[in-house]
Amino acid sequence: MGHDHGHAHGHAAGRAADRSRLRIVLGVTLVVMVVEVVGAVLTGSLALLADAGHMATDAAAVVLALGASYVASLRGGKRSTFGLHRAEILAAMVNALVLLVVCGYLAYAGISRLADPTHVDAGPMVGFALVGLVANAASLVVLNRSDTGSLNLRGAANEVLADLVGSILAVVAGLLILLADWHRADPLASLVIAVLILPRSLVLLKESASVLLEIAPAGMDLDDVRRHLLEMPGVVDVHDLHAWTITSGMPSLSAHVTVTQEVLDEHGVGGVLDRLADCTAAHFDVRHSTFQVEPVTHQAHEDLGEVH
Repeated sequence: MGHDHGHAHGHAAGRAADRSRLRIVLGVTLVVMVVEVVGAVLTGSLALLADAGHMATDAAAVVLALGASYVASLRGGKRSTFGLHRAEILAAMVNALVLLVVCGYLAYAGISRLADPTHVDAGPMVGFALVGLVANAASLVVLNRSDTGSLNLRGAANEVLADLVGSILAVVAGLLILLADWHRADPLASLVIAVLILPRSLVLLKESASVLLEIAPAGMDLDDVRRHLLEMPGVVDVHDLHAWTITSGMPSLSAHVTVTQEVLDEHGVGGVLDRLADCTAAHFDVRHSTFQVEPVTHQAHEDLGEVH
């Protein structure tokens, strides 16, 4: 028997708010991308061009995240028993892979320019970079107001954060060229951007892969879960225990729980289920739990199959 306690309704409301944030960020991203492309052409700046290219991937990533959020809110078919929530996780993984590709491009272009630096019109470069800085800061504030913990939204936020850092570095590089005539500052800025993006993209890739592989949620110790359940009066065994994440903020758990006949006679199956669900919700914040309650007499007849 499963227990949801209205958590799905709150999650749906949070996802709708996230979509509004993503739409705002998409509009800002597209405007800044055009501004930076124009700025890169006019000034010859690699840092601006790299940031504009990253803004283009951001726009695609936000479109992907927005589309995934809509898909995840759709009701699943007869075979999609958990709905389409995993669309958000797939989008987060694609975002991470796109970021890795951007890192590779920035590293290649930056190293090439270091060997043969070109002239950059630093004054306008700083101006265009400041426009990007302000816009990216505003977008990041919008995204960080979400409290859903969505990996999908975090993927978009990570890319906007990388853009913000890129804009700051472009401003610094422009000032160095303007004040010291040091043109290698431009490709160096693009290399630093690549270095800063890499760890965030790897973390996002790891977390999205963990959800897709149905690894137990971070911070949840299954031995601790088993111990809490075994401490409940009448529980004599907990087996076939599994925990996974359906999508960000929706951890799930299932287990076979063997209880004494006396407890079943006193509380009934429904009462035992309520106590088990309350335990996992209170101690591990798992609102979607499924338990198979079994009497002690069933132990000798249960075949769990091979352990895979």
